[in-house]
Amino acid sequence: MEQNFQTSFIPKKPIVADRPVAASSVGLFFTISIFILLTILVSSGALYFYRGLLTKNIATMENDLSLAKNRFEPSRISELGLIDKRLRASTEVLAGHTAISPIFEALEKITMKSVRFLNFEYQTGDGNDSDIMVKLSGMAVGYRSIALQSDLFAENKSFLNPIFSNLSLDNSGNVLFDLTFSVDPVFVNYKNTLLAEEKDKESVSLEDFIPIQN
Repeated sequence: MEQNFQTSFIPKKPIVADRPVAASSVGLFFTISIFILLTILVSSGALYFYRGLLTKNIATMENDLSLAKNRFEPSRISELGLIDKRLRASTEVLAGHTAISPIFEALEKITMKSVRFLNFEYQTGDGNDSDIMVKLSGMAVGYRSIALQSDLFAENKSFLNPIFSNLSLDNSGNVLFDLTFSVDPVFVNYKNTLLAEEKDKESVSLEDFIPIQN
């Protein structure tokens, strides 16, 4: 009896093919690692190069500074600094110095011929902004001369608060008096006086060169 065997090649379980591990994942990780390593190496090299360049620039600047100091001679610079200090000190002294000549010039302009001053005293204040106190004693031909002279002092802006006092007659009938007034310190500042004198000299020099027109 002939037996027929039917062989079935259909597996009872599904055939699963073994997939090889993808090499692309390993390659990508390796590439990233190499890139990071190269970046670190390049950054380190650039930093080292920049540090060397910066050190070189600092050395060059120090050398240039040293050459500049030698060119200007430190001893000469110290000498000029000392001269500058002396000039500043002289300027301060000059600014605080009092010149009495403006008072005499103003008195000469307003003093009447019938009035004569016999004594002059002045006193400076404690501060630079304090007024200068002036005291005069004099003689006038009659009380009318005293009154007119008082008006002239009142009109003058350089003399502040003029006061005539201690009026009396001498043996010749002349009126003896004392006069006190104050002066603004700016008016008798020595520096301002020098500047005014220089300005007057310049104006006189210019007048000498102005042609006379017929």
